Amino acid sequence: MKTGTTEALILSVVMAVVIFFCRIFPFLFFSNNNGGGTKDGRKTAFLAFVEKTVPPVAMTVLAFNSLAGPIKANINEIIPTLTAAVFTAIVHLWRRNPLLSIFGGTAVYMLLTRFLHF
Repeated sequence: MKTGTTEALILSVVMAVVIFFCRIFPFLFFSNNNGGGTKDGRKTAFLAFVEKTVPPVAMTVLAFNSLAGPIKANINEIIPTLTAAVFTAIVHLWRRNPLLSIFGGTAVYMLLTRFLHF
């Protein structure tokens, strides 16, 4: 199916509106003006729950997703993938610096896949 210029423009505008709404939604939902964020300077129970629970859950899902893909695709990817994941976890527990652990783990993975042809 061939998409014309008009259809591509309409799809681009619809996608831009959806992306904009996804970006603005948290600010609208959790703003102080509509009662969704705080009451009398205190956080609501829901907001406290979201702040505490969502980041670790999201990071866990992303970690398992990033590990499952290469392992399922190619058995030879297990060693560099798991080595980089363990390195990332160790550096993060040691230094408590997300950028250092992410960039370090990525560098270890790239070096292992580039120079040690598993």
